[in-house]
Amino acid sequence: MAEVIRMPLLSDTMKEGVIAEWHKKVGDKVKADDVIAEVETDKATMEVMPYVEGTLLYIGVEKGKAAPVNGVIAIVGKEGEDYKTLLEKESTTTAPAAAPAAAEEKTEAPAAQPKAAPEAAPAPEAKKAKPKSGDATVIRMPLLSDTMKEGKIVAWLKQVGDKVKADDVLAEVETDKATMEVMGYVEGTLLYIGVEAGNAAPVNGIIAIVGKEGTDVAPYLDDDDSSTATAPTGENEAPAATTTAQPAVTPAAEAAPQSDDERLKISPLARKIAKEKGIALNQLHGTGDGGRIIKRDIDNYKPQQAAAAAQPQAAAGGAAVPAFAAPGQESHTDRSLSQMRKVIAQRLTGSKFSAPHFYLRMTIKMDNAIAARKAMNEVSPVKISFNDYIIKAVAMALRKHPAVNSSWMGDFIRENHHIHIGSAVAVDEGLIVPVIKFADQKSLAQIAQEASVLNEKARNKKLQPQEFTGNTFTVSNLGMMDIDEFTAIINPPDSCILAIGKIEPTPVAENGQVVVRNLLKLTLSCDHRVVDGAVGSRFMQTLKAYLENPVTMLV
Repeated sequence: MAEVIRMPLLSDTMKEGVIAEWHKKVGDKVKADDVIAEVETDKATMEVMPYVEGTLLYIGVEKGKAAPVNGVIAIVGKEGEDYKTLLEKESTTTAPAAAPAAAEEKTEAPAAQPKAAPEAAPAPEAKKAKPKSGDATVIRMPLLSDTMKEGKIVAWLKQVGDKVKADDVLAEVETDKATMEVMGYVEGTLLYIGVEAGNAAPVNGIIAIVGKEGTDVAPYLDDDDSSTATAPTGENEAPAATTTAQPAVTPAAEAAPQSDDERLKISPLARKIAKEKGIALNQLHGTGDGGRIIKRDIDNYKPQQAAAAAQPQAAAGGAAVPAFAAPGQESHTDRSLSQMRKVIAQRLTGSKFSAPHFYLRMTIKMDNAIAARKAMNEVSPVKISFNDYIIKAVAMALRKHPAVNSSWMGDFIRENHHIHIGSAVAVDEGLIVPVIKFADQKSLAQIAQEASVLNEKARNKKLQPQEFTGNTFTVSNLGMMDIDEFTAIINPPDSCILAIGKIEPTPVAENGQVVVRNLLKLTLSCDHRVVDGAVGSRFMQTLKAYLENPVTMLV
């Protein structure tokens, strides 16, 4: 008898899961321990196994789409077995499953299409399966981070008409966290590009179509209009064809106005990075197809000849003189928002105006900590920073004050038993928070090693979703920028964030005498819905004791 495979509950906060990848397709034989799909939750990407053997008869959720916990995502049974009765039973309680069911009916029996006509949403699957129109697969904007709502196409690495393999990178997408590569996971010809480089598409919006050469893509686009109305399908297809045709039709006409840089074969991403770094394109050697300059060439560029051929009009000091603005003349520069900046604005505005903040400030004597860090660095395999030391002390203090390690969940408070410390890292586009998980159970050397790796990944936009999600408490350190003290905005879903200033030698009075002590100012921002003043104060007292006397963390 056929068995229904449902969306499993993979984390305590999970409400739905996004199908990141199907590893099996309809008709494949599956074993009980086969991984049939990868599901992205609010915490991480995990594997789904059917725990039954048979043939995969039905897939209810397309790659890139979400299904609620306990929703039908697949059916496994005997080859040729009728599974439609299972879907009909589900339709009374899980209406969303009806649409994929209709799509599957059309896939296996095209003649039954008129019967399922009211189900408009799955029409693309019906047309996809028609032999006359050829097979094609819709490539959608994937969900690449837990806060992502849309992705910006940085560059297309393939053009309409190009042959693509399953593991080819089609495009580079900028999210609110990083720039990531998008693969189609299908082989064929790139038939359609739905979003031009520099434009954004919502999560699950159509960005491309791959299939057999000559396949008509119009049915896929027409049937997707209701769910992706923001994709200007009719307009995007024509520019793609025009762009590829222009160089062949009018090279002579364009030769005169073009500069050397414009005539170079270079990817859009490489051109953008070269512009940001101030690298002259005519000094680059392309290693891509046909001598095309790609991102790797920018990364490997050594400015040897560039230094000799520096701008002649620059002053001897090498710094360009800013243009003079006449008195009374106004000017400005508008910068488009990056995906990261948009999400920072949304999340922190929401936090500031929904969470009632209050602040607790405390001054810490760091003399013992400075001596202890120096001694530890003499034997540690990695360099331990003051930030690493504070992360460890915070994690130990949270053990004793679990109320501070909690989250506001709307109608209840969740007290987290695990301690995951997020550490804010500044990048060119804004701010990202890599997370050191189970920080209370790690040594200082382990924290230092992990923090170094995560920070480097953050600056290079290489962080994976599981590395910047799941924080239960956050620290933000501006001491290295010579900031005395500051207040930070709480990073949801945390209920607190610790702002760290610089360590400053300061005269203080002790036992009737003036002595110089190295003082550190800390500010704890608290969500008053979760943490009261007394609770936050006791946490700060414990943290102070750990920082001022490091030996106490060993007890």
